Amino acid sequence: MRVTVVLAESARQQLVSLDVAEGTTAWQAVTLAGLLEGRGDLDASRLALAIYGRQVDRQRLLEEGDRVEILRPLPQDPKLRRRRLAREGAGMGPAGRAGRKSR
Repeated sequence: MRVTVVLAESARQQLVSLDVAEGTTAWQAVTLAGLLEGRGDLDASRLALAIYGRQVDRQRLLEEGDRVEILRPLPQDPKLRRRRLAREGAGMGPAGRAGRKSR
């Protein structure tokens, strides 16, 4: 069966299409795709997986056409960031305006 494994980063997106046997798990597909090889900056134990944007367990069995997405941990908790900005008198605002003082 055909599945896709995706690793999206700010600068680029890597996408690998695979033919896998029935009974293949999401994590096995990630391993087969090879997107994490040589990536010392990514701690495999901290990565989560999703299929079409819905987080799934690594042991989830894949179905024909699944798109397995490798999720990296957020650099900071969005709620904590909003609180910090609010304390500083700034807001999230439109893209590119975070950190500016509100008027």
